[in-house]
Amino acid sequence: MPIDAAEALAAAPRVREIAWDHKDVQLYHLGIGAGLPATDPRELRYTLESRLHVLPSFATVAGGGPPGVIGALSMPGVDVDLADVLHGGQRLRAHRPLPVRGRASAASRVVAAYDKGTAAVLVLRTEVTDEGGPLWTDEAEVFVRGEGGWGGERGPSGRPAPPPAAAPDHVAERPLREDQALLYRLSGDWNPLHADPEFAARAGFDRPVLHGLCTYGGTLKSVVDMLLDGDVTRVREYRARFAGVVYPGETLRVRMWRSAGPGEGGTVRVAVGAMDRDDAPVLADTVVRFG
Repeated sequence: MPIDAAEALAAAPRVREIAWDHKDVQLYHLGIGAGLPATDPRELRYTLESRLHVLPSFATVAGGGPPGVIGALSMPGVDVDLADVLHGGQRLRAHRPLPVRGRASAASRVVAAYDKGTAAVLVLRTEVTDEGGPLWTDEAEVFVRGEGGWGGERGPSGRPAPPPAAAPDHVAERPLREDQALLYRLSGDWNPLHADPEFAARAGFDRPVLHGLCTYGGTLKSVVDMLLDGDVTRVREYRARFAGVVYPGETLRVRMWRSAGPGEGGTVRVAVGAMDRDDAPVLADTVVRFG
């Protein structure tokens, strides 16, 4: 069977050493849409090395290796076709602010395997530590079409919760470049789904689609810029479910609802839709927790 859930869950973590510097951070920020207008001081903190702050979602590409959704496919007990794989969701917990330059150890393992009947869902957790201790933990939810049916646990419902009924506190519009996916993939996600029209057609899409993690990062940037005064260090946790595809060249509408917490902390609920397609949902169950 292409997915052996017992073997995948029993496997020891895979550990690799990762490193990054300011060039990797700057490239990532440009890949998610930072830098416009180019001379805006609020954008220079993402693009100019002398002022650089690291958006926590950079953790999803730090070290330049394959993203979790692809890394999961090389884990013991997993042997599936990349064309049958979709990125279902992403969670990130920042234990400390990410440094502009760093070296760390990343330990990854499959922590859940759910049987949806006609599909399987794998959860790959990566824990990253450096000489100062835990740095971040992220989880990639990997949806594999046609690989369920072994009688395993179904896991959480895949049905996204509706956004709040109240009017959003803030709304941002994010135009995407036609070459957004080509730029973002330079940070390490070489999946041809995002560049090769023939591969995209094989996977069931009219044309190459944008990386879900590009939308994920750009959405966090919108929240940080509009609600957290540009202070990336306030982000504690960030999660999102990928509810639909995004095509390069579209414009995204990011709606935000802020709830106060103790002290200076709180929560922002977010919903993202493609304006060109009647606000078709692309990110759902999206929450940013901040301190």
